[in-house]
Amino acid sequence: MSFHRYLSRRLGSIAAVSVLAACLVTASPAGIAAETDTAMDTLVTPEWLHQHLGDPDLVVLDCTVQIAQAEDGSFRSTSGRESYAAGHIPTAGFADLKGELSDGDSPLEFALPTPAQFAAAMGALGVGNDSRVVLYSSNHSVWAARVWWMLRWIGFDRAALLDGGLDAWTAAGYPISTDPVDRPARTLTAEVRPGLIADRDEVFASLGKPDVKLVDSLPEAHYRGDMSMYARPGHIPGASNVSVQSLVDDQGRYRPDDELEMLFDADPDARVITYCGGGIAASSVAFALTRAGYTDVAVYAGSLEEWAADPANPMETEQTSGEPSK
Repeated sequence: MSFHRYLSRRLGSIAAVSVLAACLVTASPAGIAAETDTAMDTLVTPEWLHQHLGDPDLVVLDCTVQIAQAEDGSFRSTSGRESYAAGHIPTAGFADLKGELSDGDSPLEFALPTPAQFAAAMGALGVGNDSRVVLYSSNHSVWAARVWWMLRWIGFDRAALLDGGLDAWTAAGYPISTDPVDRPARTLTAEVRPGLIADRDEVFASLGKPDVKLVDSLPEAHYRGDMSMYARPGHIPGASNVSVQSLVDDQGRYRPDDELEMLFDADPDARVITYCGGGIAASSVAFALTRAGYTDVAVYAGSLEEWAADPANPMETEQTSGEPSK
């Protein structure tokens, strides 16, 4: 991205915020108390959450999935419900990506449920059409980012990630709770945005097209093919690599928006499809792209778990220098 376009976009954003701030100031005549501030960024701090924790429309959800390494070196994911029970942010419910938030009948580990199933599951957690939602994970923000992206997929935009997750909350000195949380069920209406999810066929059709950018969200060594956690090593041909780890600092907090913007080398209006192993890390990269101003972003939900298992889908490694792996 050129410096001039970057500067123009940043100045435009500042101007827009200034106009909005002016409108908010002038909207309340003298002598009339302002209403409670319900504005919420897509990324909130522990301080913000602590201040708003008692807001009646705010639903906080722990989205943790635990990863453990087996004796054979393989990795296994389990529900974070046990760690949630051991301690969570007060008032937080638990959103189970290993349970009702995935399609348990699919051979893919984190396959998307139908929009209606997902909306019903979130409604059962107390999320309604007028709710605001803050999502967090106890280990990596990627799990919360996956739920955030799924909410956007069904047309719900009043959601945010807690920057730094549970670690940032406790580091700020705020308490945790072991009390179970059972919110009354609410109605959440799904108004699906199909363009936010890409499938295998769209990714395959995009190969070699300059107007579609593929972004591999896995570590660089995996992208190169030096290691592999899936059926074949390497990456989808033509994909660039923006590792999910590059999005955050040493404390697990997302880098400033201008730094995130500089990680991506694409037209902000281009079609960008992110992928990883199962569409989890890819959701965090999609979140970062959205914050960086990209307007047409999708997550390939099946990712390499689906892609690498089918020999008809080409892959390449750094060693093959563009020759698809088999």
